[in-house]
Amino acid sequence: MSLKTIVVVGRSAEIQSLAQQVSSTVFAADNLVEGVDVVERANPDLVLFDSRFSPSQIAEFINVTSKTSEFHIVVIGDGNGSAYSCEHFIEAGVNHYLDSQQDYHRLKDIVKQVKNKLISKPAKVEDKFFLDALAASVGMVGKSSAIAHTLKMIKLVATSLCNPILIIGETGTGKELAARAIHNERHPKSPFIAVNCAALTANLLESELFGHVKGSFTSADRDKVGLLEMAQDGTLFLDEISEMPMDLQAKLLRVLQEKTYMKVGGTKEIECKAVIVASSNRNLKLEVQANRFRADLYHRLNIFPIVLSPLRHPDRKKDVPLIAEFFLKQSAICPQKSGKVNSITPLALEVLQQYTWHGNVRELRNVIERAILLETSDKIGLTSIVIDTEEPSHFSDNARVDGTKNFSLAKAEQELIARVLRETNWQKTKAAELLGISRATLYAKVKQHNLASDFSEEEDYVPSLQVVVS
Repeated sequence: MSLKTIVVVGRSAEIQSLAQQVSSTVFAADNLVEGVDVVERANPDLVLFDSRFSPSQIAEFINVTSKTSEFHIVVIGDGNGSAYSCEHFIEAGVNHYLDSQQDYHRLKDIVKQVKNKLISKPAKVEDKFFLDALAASVGMVGKSSAIAHTLKMIKLVATSLCNPILIIGETGTGKELAARAIHNERHPKSPFIAVNCAALTANLLESELFGHVKGSFTSADRDKVGLLEMAQDGTLFLDEISEMPMDLQAKLLRVLQEKTYMKVGGTKEIECKAVIVASSNRNLKLEVQANRFRADLYHRLNIFPIVLSPLRHPDRKKDVPLIAEFFLKQSAICPQKSGKVNSITPLALEVLQQYTWHGNVRELRNVIERAILLETSDKIGLTSIVIDTEEPSHFSDNARVDGTKNFSLAKAEQELIARVLRETNWQKTKAAELLGISRATLYAKVKQHNLASDFSEEEDYVPSLQVVVS
């Protein structure tokens, strides 16, 4: 019984050899920084450490990587004793400690346990949030026609031999989720490797993509495996490809055309077996016209582009309440409130649905997590929904139809409170309950928005301003 992917952190050749006996794919990292990078890209089932790392170092590693990955950790000693006991490592978060590489049978038992856990782990497919199992596998929340169309395009591309694949969408629309969905549908057992082209310098990005041979430049003190090689027959996801330097674009084009590449400083041709999925938040056609992106690479990528709708799209806006609730249930930003803040009031959801999300799903997640921190009751109410009002906002009574009128968040709040007050004939206890706020907060909001004077001539307005503020 073997695991799909194991990462070895440390320079022990013996441990690397051991890992190769219990896994089909083994990645090696010399140090903790490189280990974090490899784990985030390879998404392993098991991570092996040699004993030169202290419990505190491993605890920090776990703290950093646990936000994006879930895996088992084993520390393997050298058989000569250690300054730290097994208990020290277990307290740091390590799952198992082996005295030496000779404990091969114990490692096989651990691999069997991890494998069984992976097999028996129930698929978290919640019909309430996801359109189907593929969407659930990557966390693509929503049941709108826009999501249905996106999933249809993903499945169409994934079941074909299309390579490369281009995904286009604004920042925060879930381009990496779409890439992972393609990967899961096409070859789920192979590696998924992601790199942000905007986060690295030209020289570093080239070395990361293609790898390098020892001595190819000043700091190249050893051979380096590139991301193309790490991806094997899986997927290499090039996020924000529009930020890739022009000279490197030419080298990537050759890879796409010839299906081969060479390491930096190397002379040997290496076959590229990976599917290349690229994404951009820019209009690549306009980038070509501005001479910032190669036309030949654009045409090579643009076979069957998958375009992701922004959250303000009339169809996609229907998913906002669902996404908000999903983030509420998934959030771990405030552990002491876990399970206590368990819903969102209807009017708070209406505000969220009317807002134009310039940062899309990512911005919505931030607003929900901010609301969790602010909320003191069991429901996220209107007063806990804080959106940066310095940024352009779009609200209107018919925003779902045309979204043409521009309003601030405060204006939307004023309209909602006024409407509820009208509908309840200014019964503040009932209005406060519907709004998800206290009577005291409602009084303050009425005064803040000057609602008493705005509606003082209406027949259903009975209380005077003095009653409101007393």
